[in-house]
Amino acid sequence: MDHSAESTRRDFLKTSSVVALGTTALGTLGLNSSVYASGDDTIKVGLVGCGGRGTGAATQALSTNGNVKLVAVGDAFEDNARNVLQGVKGGLGDKSDRVQVSPEKIFTGFDAYQKVIDSGVDLVLLATPPGFRPIHFEYAVKAGKNIFMEKPVAVDAPGVRQVLEANKIAKEKKLKVGVGLQRHHQAPYLEAIQRIHDGAIGDVMAMRVYWNGGGVWDPRIKREQAKSEMEYQMRNWYYYNWLCGDHICEQHIHNLDVGNWVKQGHPVKANGMGGRQVRTDKKYGEIYDHHYVEFEYKDGSRMYSQCRHIPNTWNSVSEFVHGTKGNANPGGQVMPFAGPAYRFEGNHKDPYQVEHDDLAAAIRKGLEYNEADNGAHSSMTSILGRMCTYSGKELTWDAAINSNISLMPKNFSFDADPPVMPREDGSYPIAVPGLTRVI
Repeated sequence: MDHSAESTRRDFLKTSSVVALGTTALGTLGLNSSVYASGDDTIKVGLVGCGGRGTGAATQALSTNGNVKLVAVGDAFEDNARNVLQGVKGGLGDKSDRVQVSPEKIFTGFDAYQKVIDSGVDLVLLATPPGFRPIHFEYAVKAGKNIFMEKPVAVDAPGVRQVLEANKIAKEKKLKVGVGLQRHHQAPYLEAIQRIHDGAIGDVMAMRVYWNGGGVWDPRIKREQAKSEMEYQMRNWYYYNWLCGDHICEQHIHNLDVGNWVKQGHPVKANGMGGRQVRTDKKYGEIYDHHYVEFEYKDGSRMYSQCRHIPNTWNSVSEFVHGTKGNANPGGQVMPFAGPAYRFEGNHKDPYQVEHDDLAAAIRKGLEYNEADNGAHSSMTSILGRMCTYSGKELTWDAAINSNISLMPKNFSFDADPPVMPREDGSYPIAVPGLTRVI
């Protein structure tokens, strides 16, 4: 192992929720009984959600050390479920034989997640659009599976509460749970934030966090190509809140998570503004193209947040921290007003891979490993921001997380109506600050 990878693992074990058990317990505590059964040390992986991120997550899970194989896949759409296997094999190169999915282990439909989880896997990867995450996570926990789930882990407050409740059971069962907030496994962030926590820049008074860019993929199919409104929205999932949560949740969560990490807690209230200025065509569903939020923590410090999907504007995906004794870029720079500055130098391993390496090591070694509470709180931070921009109100954390307004459909089938339906002209209702109710 090179120095940077060793540093990453050492600091991760020191600064995260991973705690090593006694050496006599390694390999015996906190493991699924099916792992190592009959002398077989293979971790059997199941993938739920076979799009781009699912392909990447499966490739990374299968690139970890030790015996590991993909044995089941599932997606709402048959084409996704069947196409993912070639994508994963291509990403694995000479390890492509780790893909061992027989035709009867390719599952499709809204219940595909149940079939994957119940197919004898040891580790399930949850990579569907995030609206489904609380349902899938809860089912996997009840089934006693180790879990990797992508961020965000929910798109509304009821979903966050569902994840937090299910995670209580996961902890009791000593299941290993990873969440796709990979900066927690990225050496420059680990080094810089540890220095911030050690007091290198004094008390943190303010933070600035950004995910400003030109946007993501355009809707993938036209309405006339879909067999139903449900299929149309699911194929174009990024543009509907019940599936995506808006880009403040789907992307900006990474930067908001860093702010919470620096503060070692979540905000207590927030206010904000946003809207649709350029991405106004009905094909863009119901989400905004820009958000600005001011979050306040319990010590009175602030996090100023921007995320934008507007072409030909200032782009930045970054975080900055301002303290009483200096400033920092949590991505690898700490600059005290007095004394030498620190800048991370050298190579470091891809954090998307490291997060899977760490999860696999925890499964094999019997380490306590659970990132779900942090994932839920960071998801709720981004949801709180969206609730503020949509309503135009200042909202407390407690009021927001206790909201009973669910974004999810009442029925899951391709002939059921999604929670938001188009008008006669194909456009969707858009949140209006001052009028839209979020609590």
